[in-house]
Amino acid sequence: MILETSIEYLKGVGPQRAELFKRELNIHTFRDLLAYFPFRYVDKSHFVPIAQINSDTTYVLLKGHFTKIETIGVGAKARMVAHFADESGSIELVWFKGIKWLKDKFQFGKEYIIFGKPSLFNRSYNIPHPDVDLAEDEKVVKEAFHPLYNTSETMKNRGLNSKAISKVMQNLMIQVEHQIPEVLPPSIIAKYRLVSREKAFMDIHFPKNTEDLKRAQNRLKFEELFFLQLTILREKVHKHKTPGHVFTHVGDAFNRFYNENLPFQLTGAQQRVIKEIRKDLGNGIQMNRLLQGDVGSGKTLVALMCMLIAIDNGFQACIMAPTEILATQHYKSIAKFLQGLDIEVALLTGSTKTSERKIIHEDLQSGKLKILIGTHALIESAVVFQNLGLVVIDEQHRFGVEQRSKMWQKNKIPPHILVMTATPIPRTLAMTLYGDLDVSVIDELPPNRKPIQTFHRYDNARLNVFAFMRKQIEEGRQVYVIYPLINESDKLELKDLMDGYDSITREFPLPKFAVSIVHGQMKSDAKDYEMQRFAKGETQIMVATTVIEVGVDVPNASVMVIENAERFGLSQLHQLRGRVGRGASHSYCILMTKDKLSSDAIQRIGTMVRTSNGFEIAEADLKLRGPGDLQGTQQSGALDLKIADLVKDESIIRAARDTAMELIQRDPQFREPENIHIKTFFEQNRLKSYWAKIS
Repeated sequence: MILETSIEYLKGVGPQRAELFKRELNIHTFRDLLAYFPFRYVDKSHFVPIAQINSDTTYVLLKGHFTKIETIGVGAKARMVAHFADESGSIELVWFKGIKWLKDKFQFGKEYIIFGKPSLFNRSYNIPHPDVDLAEDEKVVKEAFHPLYNTSETMKNRGLNSKAISKVMQNLMIQVEHQIPEVLPPSIIAKYRLVSREKAFMDIHFPKNTEDLKRAQNRLKFEELFFLQLTILREKVHKHKTPGHVFTHVGDAFNRFYNENLPFQLTGAQQRVIKEIRKDLGNGIQMNRLLQGDVGSGKTLVALMCMLIAIDNGFQACIMAPTEILATQHYKSIAKFLQGLDIEVALLTGSTKTSERKIIHEDLQSGKLKILIGTHALIESAVVFQNLGLVVIDEQHRFGVEQRSKMWQKNKIPPHILVMTATPIPRTLAMTLYGDLDVSVIDELPPNRKPIQTFHRYDNARLNVFAFMRKQIEEGRQVYVIYPLINESDKLELKDLMDGYDSITREFPLPKFAVSIVHGQMKSDAKDYEMQRFAKGETQIMVATTVIEVGVDVPNASVMVIENAERFGLSQLHQLRGRVGRGASHSYCILMTKDKLSSDAIQRIGTMVRTSNGFEIAEADLKLRGPGDLQGTQQSGALDLKIADLVKDESIIRAARDTAMELIQRDPQFREPENIHIKTFFEQNRLKSYWAKIS
């Protein structure tokens, strides 16, 4: 098939350029190149007078003539400057590379067309490295919409700029005409009035007008999302056929805990979620459920009650957390919950001593140890369970798929899976990322949680903030002060933290006040020591970096001051804020920023002050940042979308999902004649589901 042809055989490419395409853009075949879409389009249908160029101008098309060409500087610092004029004025065109080849290329007295991006230098505009064509060359302006392609510096240096890629793409279109197969059945094409696949690919690269471009984008977005949803939903159907342990019995462990140890009345949301999970655990099919709940909504308690059901049915359970701090936090809170009940719980992390490990391994194999809590140390082959029935994974986006998949091999019949996240996920993202998981949401905070009041303060209000901190400490409360140490090796940011620590210790001196400090460059035991001092109330202020984002639970800490809040993402600000508000007293979050903020930062800070609803914050975060970074998807490759946008294309996502669901229910094996295209495409391009290895 022509689409599988190696790119080196395309006119204008050849072996050397093909190597660049492969190395820089991961483009190996005609098919790969076809799916390398322009990042934007430039309207080349009208010329801009030079005098009208201003700071809002992105790309311009000029028509005029050269008045002067000169070379300034010598050697590596040489640049060629051409003065270009039309009836309204003149502008400088600048080249820093290829000067020898260019200097005799342009002729005076002839009319040229210039295309480029103006930049401001010394209060006047110039255009660096513009495209230059003779005006008499008709084909230069026959296409109104000109595609722009992303390229790398290495490619540009070898002559493969956006214009060169566009020429290669034109050659490709000639080669693949009438060779692009349809992959959607006629019924779907008719239902959504989609253009043909071939027309969509032709028009996405070289549209004649905005209507053609929009129709091409809609068709390709629908196709991309449809096949992604089809993959996810098929995975879900397959998983629902995976045998699972049957937990039919609710016995002594669950009932005694519920009647004797339950610290407070369960919220309606917690009760609903436990019912959903209990149903999954009793139907003989392996559970794969995502439990979403805001910071402090009581997810750990729900997980524990589900683990007690596993114990009542003769099974063991475990919790896997991404950090030692979080694993230790879970261990302490679960051990406290189970006080007085005869249920053995252990903690296994990288710091666990060899002698303790030996006992854990023995007790695990004998079945004496019922609940094991730990980090990725749980996936080691030496960790052997007698009968593992339930695996709880906290903050799953911090684990690689390969790491997680090892947990499913800890029993002949895969254990039930409960995935927990405190990062609320917007509907569109959940539909795409977790379409093959059943989702439960705890959307209610326990009655003892008071809302956190959030304020924005500029640097010039620092003395007022110190006065507020002092008042809170005098009332017996504790305070977090967080600095954005984004890169732990960055000395400059560590200096920010140390400067902050110095100013706080000056403002809050011994012996009346005591200050703890925690950051990522400290050794584990030193960090733990400082955190424990703060947890015990021996220090009133904790100066820290984001290492406490998932840190110790200190109910007495009622104030969170976040320095340089403009440098944090919304989700991270929300997670940090959730460290306070865990006790009975009123809690406060103060977002400190510099005076001048970008529009994005103003929106982020405004959202934090306005709402504490995690889902609203997640929606705003998705709109501001895009889906790439949320839930660690950038690292996992889960959202390798070429054209669809999870923020802007919600209606297309819904249509694609509904269509995929209908098809899976009607013809799961794609045996109907009209679905033969889908079957072929599906088998050739089997997409990896984000959770493909969960069971």
